[in-house]
Amino acid sequence: METTTTKKTAKKDYRKLILEGYKNHVLEHGSEPASVFKFAKDLKMKEEEFYTYFTSFASIKSSVWVSIFETTLEQIEAQEVYQEYSVREKFLSFLFTWIEELKKNRSYLLSLYQNKTKSFQSLPSDTKEFKAKFKDFAGEIILEGKESQEIASRPFISERYDEALWLQVAFVFRYWLDDRSPRFEKTDAAIEKSVNLAFDLMGKSAFDSFLDFAKFLYQNK
Repeated sequence: METTTTKKTAKKDYRKLILEGYKNHVLEHGSEPASVFKFAKDLKMKEEEFYTYFTSFASIKSSVWVSIFETTLEQIEAQEVYQEYSVREKFLSFLFTWIEELKKNRSYLLSLYQNKTKSFQSLPSDTKEFKAKFKDFAGEIILEGKESQEIASRPFISERYDEALWLQVAFVFRYWLDDRSPRFEKTDAAIEKSVNLAFDLMGKSAFDSFLDFAKFLYQNK
């Protein structure tokens, strides 16, 4: 009996190959490759094949940020208890899980960003797509918080809540990048304290209660 064996050649995942190759180059050399041509040659691929997946090294860095963010969301949303969390707890869960994902890429991130200025403002091309996706996520949390009255609606100010949460993400990243404490314990404490402060400020305060009462007295005098 004749047996026919079909050999299937696994198709290379060039996108993954480029991403891993770029990160490895940064880790080994402490800097970006000299050129796309040289980088593609080292990966044994043509330069035009590189441009099928990425337009530049900046787009690779952007993709790394987005990948870390999306993996973080997948992990927290996979937890059954997540949907029962308050919005404060959901944001805490996001940041703690995000830091765990950042840890897997710490050497790469240190190589690229340790000596940058202490703000995401110095990384616009790298974090632009990540920021857009994060602000969509933050917008959902803020809306949910307003509906549950965990977050107060304030004229003009509440329109900037998503930007405030983005600045908090930037703060946590910079703090973690410089953290030398065992198991990054100081970063964990910074996350908890900064999130509690942020949601206390966004929540209904004694001043809001005073304004509501004053408005009530004025309307019913």
